[in-house]
Amino acid sequence: MWGFGAETLIYAVIFVSVMFLVEGIYLLVFGKSISLNNRINRRLDMMEKGAARQEVLEQLRKEMSQHLSTRKIPLYSVIAKKAQIANIAFKPQQLVMMMGFLAAAAFVGMTVGTTASFPIRLIVSPLMGVGAVYFWVNGKAKKRIGMMEEQLPDAIELMVRSLKVGHPFSSAIAAVATESPDPIGTEFGVIADEAAYGGDLTESLQEMAERLDMQDLRFLAVAVGIQAKSGGNLAEILAGLAAVIRSRFRLFRKVAAITAEAKFSGFFLSAFPILALIGMLFTKPDFYDEVMETTMFVPAVIIVAFLLIINIVFMRVMTNIKV
Repeated sequence: MWGFGAETLIYAVIFVSVMFLVEGIYLLVFGKSISLNNRINRRLDMMEKGAARQEVLEQLRKEMSQHLSTRKIPLYSVIAKKAQIANIAFKPQQLVMMMGFLAAAAFVGMTVGTTASFPIRLIVSPLMGVGAVYFWVNGKAKKRIGMMEEQLPDAIELMVRSLKVGHPFSSAIAAVATESPDPIGTEFGVIADEAAYGGDLTESLQEMAERLDMQDLRFLAVAVGIQAKSGGNLAEILAGLAAVIRSRFRLFRKVAAITAEAKFSGFFLSAFPILALIGMLFTKPDFYDEVMETTMFVPAVIIVAFLLIINIVFMRVMTNIKV
């Protein structure tokens, strides 16, 4: 049993190491150019380095559509939508190659650190490679969307101020593209460039909202579309929208604070049986030796695992309060 406990921990270490390897390679290849917290957004940085406006627009549009346009690549459909939201700079083919490389790294790690048989290593290593890339891309997508949601009210208020001094809506979009950091600065920069080359602002906003799957951006696109067709004071409409978004954020944070204790309790109750099992395997590895050979051991393990999964699901449902 000691071998089982130690190898289980080694599997977890290999998987975490593979995830960190993805981030390390990503930063090594692209450096600070893909950072989400730079004050000067990526679009402006590319233009300052001498790239023409049209070249920058073509490059950014290609990056923003490359993942969804190649969803038919085997295994890639699992992460295509998330990769698009995260705006991963790797090409789809490169991400697939990354899965293969990480699977090979996991295979080598299991070969060196565990006594798993060859068929087990052959099955588990691809799962680790694909899983590591999925969790990494999913984390990037959540971080980027979270930053977009926080930046959007400030961007809308900047547009309101621009409109109130008499600038057209296209100039208000351009102001956001110039003054805002990434990720929202580059996203609105693409819209500003498309408008400069004759694109429709409402359609560009709708496309961005659908590509990023953000409800607040859909509200913005609808508000601009309605004003364009029926008229009205766009500055007042956008000011109201910014106020609504800020109010929603305050409500979300209040709910998060109120439910923090319940979420921690749910996490603890879900994780404690697993941590207790791991601790028991290390402190008393022969605990199950007397019953391992009985006919009821495997069915009992399956039942306990099923009950643990049910417990985790119910705890998550009970603490995941929708607003």
